[in-house]
Amino acid sequence: MSDQGTDKQTDFGYQQVPVGEKAQRVGAVFRSVAARYDAMNDLMSLGLHRLWKRQTVAMARLRPGQRVLDLAAGTGDLSRLMADRVGSEGLVVMTDVNDAMLARGRSRMLDEGRVGNLQYALVNAETLPFPDRHFDRVTIGFGLRNVTDKHRALREMHRVLKPGGFALVLEFSRLYLKPLQPLYDTYSFQVLPRMGRLVAGDAESYRYLAESIRMHPDQETLRDMMQDAGMEDCDYTNLIGGVVAIHRGYRY
Repeated sequence: MSDQGTDKQTDFGYQQVPVGEKAQRVGAVFRSVAARYDAMNDLMSLGLHRLWKRQTVAMARLRPGQRVLDLAAGTGDLSRLMADRVGSEGLVVMTDVNDAMLARGRSRMLDEGRVGNLQYALVNAETLPFPDRHFDRVTIGFGLRNVTDKHRALREMHRVLKPGGFALVLEFSRLYLKPLQPLYDTYSFQVLPRMGRLVAGDAESYRYLAESIRMHPDQETLRDMMQDAGMEDCDYTNLIGGVVAIHRGYRY
């Protein structure tokens, strides 16, 4: 089932907003936090996000010469790791729907001297401007929960995969260590907004990000959504008690 519709509502954190407004609101959030995005990621996760991303890239099993689509690439943490693995004969297409985030990511790659096997595109994950069966891998890291129509985005990811390729979704998920839930809630809804205010000058954006995590489908639901989108052998790996999960789905 699609989330789209002219008179339908969708979630923006805990709020319900018209479907057509969510992309604009999400865009405003990320334009607000773009300048301090990397610093906040390190602070919020105590640096663990870098380990999660490295594990995702390890699970991608990339080989030199392969072609990868990185959706919601942000400032390029996954893209830079994958570009190293596909080598000079391969290609990573680094995309984001938000121009401010993509610009920061592109500037970062150029500052590091990463050229030749990286391309950039301002792309909505729900309507990918790429041919069918074009990529060996498709990745999206901490971006799917911000997509308005997740079903459509997953179908598009499946469409652009080559047979034998697979998609990886790294995303916050559902904590299964229930005794830790009160502590996790306190951190999410009290500590994170305060960090956002102090470091990024924006408490509300980080309150939205915490709410969006709670509204995102749990592990089994997302696995089923990937299967409904046409992917096969879908599975997931929980990290730190299910706070984060890496989902994988193949195209055969």
